[in-house]
Amino acid sequence: MLDTPVYLVTGFLEAGKTQFINDTMKDPKFTDSDKVLVIACEEGEEEFGDFDVEYIDSLDEISPENMIRLQKRHNATKLVIEYNGMWQINELYNRAPEHWIIGQNILFFDGESFDSYNKNMRSLVVDKIQNADLIIFNRVDDVDCMELHRAVRGLSRSADIVYEKRNGETAFDDIEDPLPFDKDADVIEIEDRDYALFYRDLSEDMASYDGKTVRFKAVVARDKAMGTGTMFVGRHIMVCCQDDIQYSPLVCKWGKSDEYQNYDWVMVEAKIKITNHKLYQAPGPVLTATSITRAYQPNDPVATFY
Repeated sequence: MLDTPVYLVTGFLEAGKTQFINDTMKDPKFTDSDKVLVIACEEGEEEFGDFDVEYIDSLDEISPENMIRLQKRHNATKLVIEYNGMWQINELYNRAPEHWIIGQNILFFDGESFDSYNKNMRSLVVDKIQNADLIIFNRVDDVDCMELHRAVRGLSRSADIVYEKRNGETAFDDIEDPLPFDKDADVIEIEDRDYALFYRDLSEDMASYDGKTVRFKAVVARDKAMGTGTMFVGRHIMVCCQDDIQYSPLVCKWGKSDEYQNYDWVMVEAKIKITNHKLYQAPGPVLTATSITRAYQPNDPVATFY
């Protein structure tokens, strides 16, 4: 089949997803040149308008074969998916047909209930924010938008944020958050508490670090596949809970790498070059160390975004 654009609308119940889809389906710019099918993965209080809708009650129903069958049934050339907020986004990505192309992932939160979801369903909130292109907080009349801003920017620097009041008045979030370190310094000093922010910013904006020198505390990992003179240096990062803690390292060239073992803590000063490396299987940050010395484990060995 031809590539099919898919617009993903995510969020928890009563966050405003259905109303948004109803409004979108009334827009001739969105519907006139395509046959649009809406796939709804949950049913809220608001009903859909008079257009093609298929309901999915279980993740088991999302498979390439079933999705292609539904698309062919309606001769759809464009899809809108109202996704169940209790399902992880990767479940959809892993089960979708190969010809589906995600055009935009729009996430809705009720501003008044966001704090409760963020505290009690943290892993689901993190999953949604990290995958979103646009995040819309509605019903923010009596909500501190700065707190919403901080919650998003702790997980994503790329998503656009919109705040909407009950009367329909909207405002784009245009706050620029300064990083807690100076990227223009001769040596970029990364404090222990800031490694997660550094690693994320480096991953999202590698070009800005090319040729820069950085200094940070890290734990060593060795692998025979790396050969001599190369090792991993990095930190374990926790996004929301202990179950998602992952070692997030960088490739580091150092002639004396044999002096260090797995789990050794070191202070690294190195120059970053964005280049191809077999261990990344794509262009990535490769460090060439100018200094590595042994260091004490920080008080909080696991880095976070908090």
